[in-house]
Amino acid sequence: MNKTALTIAGSDSGGGAGIQADLKTFQEHNVFGTSALTAITAQNTQGVQGVYPVEIDGLVKQLDAIGEDFPVHAVKTGMLFDENRIEVIVDAIKKYKWNNIVVDPVMIAKGGDSLLSEQAHQTIIDQLLPLSHVVTPNIPEAEVLTGKSIQTLADRKQAAYQLFELGVKNVVIKGGHDRSGKNAIDLLYDGSTFTYFELPRIESKNTHGTGCTFAAAIASELALGTSVVEAVKKAKTYIQMAIAYTVPIGTGHGPTHHGAVKQFPQEAFRLTEEVKQWEE
Repeated sequence: MNKTALTIAGSDSGGGAGIQADLKTFQEHNVFGTSALTAITAQNTQGVQGVYPVEIDGLVKQLDAIGEDFPVHAVKTGMLFDENRIEVIVDAIKKYKWNNIVVDPVMIAKGGDSLLSEQAHQTIIDQLLPLSHVVTPNIPEAEVLTGKSIQTLADRKQAAYQLFELGVKNVVIKGGHDRSGKNAIDLLYDGSTFTYFELPRIESKNTHGTGCTFAAAIASELALGTSVVEAVKKAKTYIQMAIAYTVPIGTGHGPTHHGAVKQFPQEAFRLTEEVKQWEE
């Protein structure tokens, strides 16, 4: 375990999302995980009961503590709370010359609770996205970032074009919210090629933390030196396994199983072979 990843995100007291999900995912990928908390949430499978931001100075000191002592091979960002904290994070990325920045633009929790202030949306667009290597919005998040309705795969392609023009090197628009077919299709755009990754949709209410986990899996793979295309494919397999073997606890949206790939390696291998992948 000689590669290190950093998660900059909120804490989920329920353990299914946020830095808890990220650190579990890093560990499962044999990447050493470090963290900087932006906020603490009181949260469980039923929803978010409270959000308590970490003081700005506390966030700065966390980032400096990591930057001054650890080699960081990838950074994954999650819930960033507001524009002031985003600016602090942008400064740290530039100061320590961190690369392989994976931005999961967390805006809305599973239960519909807002996890990002309205003023922060533009700060992400103007300051953070141009530094990112990969951005991983779901369809509702892509609609917020582009200001356009997304109903079809063609709409997603147009949104990916638009996000790429903001300076993002690779755009992944996830297909979990597209209910038009039996399969879930994730779309990757690198500025010249669209690559699609397709697997059957798993119907489950236990999907808490899927966005965090997917992005953390991509960051883990990038830290290990994997190409973006292969990182997205492996992350899709990882999250598919995590949902297939979900942890049925709590009375709401339960967490996924971060250790499913290692627990069921033969199934994970079979699933990797079954990912339908094509380009255009």
